[in-house]
Amino acid sequence: MDAVLLQQTKAADEAKQALTQRMRENLIAIGKNRDQAAFHDFYSHFSGRVKSFLLGKGMQESVAEDLAQEIMLIVWRRAESYNPEKAAPSTWLFTIARNRRTDYLRGNSRIEVELDDQMLEVDDSEPNQEYRVDLAQQSQILEQALSKLPQEQRQVLHLSYFRGKSHGAIAEWLELPIGTVKSRIRLAMLSIRSDLVSEEPE
Repeated sequence: MDAVLLQQTKAADEAKQALTQRMRENLIAIGKNRDQAAFHDFYSHFSGRVKSFLLGKGMQESVAEDLAQEIMLIVWRRAESYNPEKAAPSTWLFTIARNRRTDYLRGNSRIEVELDDQMLEVDDSEPNQEYRVDLAQQSQILEQALSKLPQEQRQVLHLSYFRGKSHGAIAEWLELPIGTVKSRIRLAMLSIRSDLVSEEPE
């Protein structure tokens, strides 16, 4: 029995290590090549866990769902800052999740993370030509996804993520119920995520 248990434990450890390595390679592929298949695999494995983490911190289900979508979009946008020598993929991801939750609790709706977090260190040297090209390609992909949104969704997304406005401030500015603002942002996020995952960049 001891030998069987030892073998099962060893197999479980190996499976866990293989999964961690796969997620690590996914993040590297997303950061370097904006690999959509890698993002889909990473998203499928972690999105539910991120939502469960937020629910476990006492957040309402609708809020947890919205924030989980935002956090996974941050992964798409900032995967190039992941350093596999400094953190496991789950550590890096849940650092982002904790920061985003803190921002939300402070009434800040910006889709950003703490840039001075040691887990998210980025080389501040002069960007090379390849890095500039990658940024341009990323911007083009996001612009294409944004251009497909209905005007009312694009408007609230711009106010929230690019102007840093809270949901309450947007609702007051546009004279809309806050539930409508949240709904439009959520629908926009789902549309963008669908584009990023399922469409090949032009």
